[in-house]
Amino acid sequence: MGKQIEADTSGLLNLISGNVSDRPESTFSSAEGSVEDDVDLLDAYSRAVTSVVERVAPSVVAINIEKNGPNRQQHSEGSGSGVIIAPDGFILTNNHVVENVSRVSVMLTDGRSLEARVIGTDAATDLAVIRVSTSGLPISQLGNSDTLHVGQLAIAIGNPLGFQSTVSAGVISALGRSLRSRSGQLIENVIQTDVALNPGNSGGPLVNSRGRVIGINTAMIFMAQGISFAIPVNTAKWVVGELVTHGRVRRAYLGISAMVRQLTGLQQSRLKARLPMVVQIIGVEASGPAHKAGLREGDIVVSIDGHRIYNIDEIHQLLSKKPPGTRVRADILRRGVSREHDIVLGELR
Repeated sequence: MGKQIEADTSGLLNLISGNVSDRPESTFSSAEGSVEDDVDLLDAYSRAVTSVVERVAPSVVAINIEKNGPNRQQHSEGSGSGVIIAPDGFILTNNHVVENVSRVSVMLTDGRSLEARVIGTDAATDLAVIRVSTSGLPISQLGNSDTLHVGQLAIAIGNPLGFQSTVSAGVISALGRSLRSRSGQLIENVIQTDVALNPGNSGGPLVNSRGRVIGINTAMIFMAQGISFAIPVNTAKWVVGELVTHGRVRRAYLGISAMVRQLTGLQQSRLKARLPMVVQIIGVEASGPAHKAGLREGDIVVSIDGHRIYNIDEIHQLLSKKPPGTRVRADILRRGVSREHDIVLGELR
């Protein structure tokens, strides 16, 4: 990457890599002892929400996109939201908002409409970074999603369809959820809330009562009531760093295809597997990492780096935490014989 790009992105990388003290907060801690009835309590809640909106809303933008169809005369339009994370124009949003677009423009809360370019997208986490060519923009501070607690106040802010500062509030309903992205990848540690997501709010920030971004709103289950999801901000920080530095998210892979197989009692005894369900390799990529390490079709993956493997998603979870080039040890069963293989992880393209 050239010196100019390094200079452009260094400020952003400093922002997303900074350690933010974001202890679990009590939304009404300042009012404890003074709240005497429900009216005062509701006033305190209202003040907390309005204070956050006043602080964060200027950094929330409307994103308008155009896509060309198979016939160049055919095109579609859409919109979403995004949040400015660096004063020199870097904006975080959803991948599905800007995926395969022919044109992107951003409308700021001050009324300006600016052309934007896509810096990078990541379908596996439904995150993307775009950039407008200006500076001095208001930004939102990124928090720490590892400190979240169920029941904590959560506020979703969007800028959909030109309607500025669309706000909905609720609480964090659950943590550590898993969600399938549109690419089929499993997204870990997704935040579940009861915050209503309005159309066009995709890509907007989910913030806590201190006004810090704790997630990026990504999906809502339309057949269920009051269930919405957000990608945790700590995941977003990693993705942003990868996108602005490399233009893509680098992910490790083994180069195998596998299936979960049910074993009979006799097969468990013969294979010495002692488990009714195992993960068995059904294909090995030629010249891939697993092939180079000596893995074969029919091998049963028992563990990777000491972590017992019960299903295919567990393999993806382990690989997501390791960069390409990492050496891992896989324990394999082949015809009832236990083997160890050292595998140098490749980079998924």
